[in-house]
Amino acid sequence: MSTARAALRTGVARLAAAGVADPARDARLLLAHAMDIAPDRVSLILPDALPAPAAERFEAALRRREARHPVSHITGRRAFWGRDFTVTPDVLDPRGDTETLIAEALNAPFARLLDLGTGSGAIAVTLLAERPPARGMATDISQAALDVAGTNARRLGVSDRLELLRSDWFAAVAGRFDLIVSNPPYISEAEMAGLAPEVLHEPHLALTPGGDGLAAYRAIAAGARDALTPGGRLLVEIGASQARSVAALFEAAGLLSLTVLADLDGHDRVVAARAPL
Repeated sequence: MSTARAALRTGVARLAAAGVADPARDARLLLAHAMDIAPDRVSLILPDALPAPAAERFEAALRRREARHPVSHITGRRAFWGRDFTVTPDVLDPRGDTETLIAEALNAPFARLLDLGTGSGAIAVTLLAERPPARGMATDISQAALDVAGTNARRLGVSDRLELLRSDWFAAVAGRFDLIVSNPPYISEAEMAGLAPEVLHEPHLALTPGGDGLAAYRAIAAGARDALTPGGRLLVEIGASQARSVAALFEAAGLLSLTVLADLDGHDRVVAARAPL
């Protein structure tokens, strides 16, 4: 029976040979998953023998990671804004870049939130968890995605304040909101071939609308003014080269106070706008 240390060393080598960007981190996460312990406890068990069931789970996880499945799809979890979210292949993997949108949303009060294309629910659930009095609606065209969002809403204690609705953008949405947020599919068809192998395991519809990548923003621009309260805010995540195009769409729709926010790497990441008073 191998020790956990030997298994981890072998895992790191295998992932490195497979071209994984951070093999040491990923091997530790997968070993923690296989042993059903928190990742920060891996160092404590390294001298111990690795039980056969854990070794089998670790081997299965390594094989999937070697095939470049995202770690979150293997473990079923992804950390976002200090919370663990359930993730499946039916939803986009929550990313740190999206926390730029969360930070901006929390810079002003809101009472009624709409999250368009919610996926895992990471944005809506996080915002409601951070602002207990607020209520919200989260939409997606995928029922499988809404099921994942519902799981996260229940696990993180906001399901009584979040309505989940199957809708193609605003099609089934009624009412007005003082904050609308979205991380829509924005990768152009031409850019898809250059994505990392891990990304291609995520749902195609959550990555790209095809064409120039702007179709979702056109839909959001067309419906936002009618769905926002006077002075209400709209925040959308964008690709790094899309700020000017998205801002122009929102300006043409009559939205005001257009602002572009950068992520921690200095890339344009969020376009913010307001409805007229």
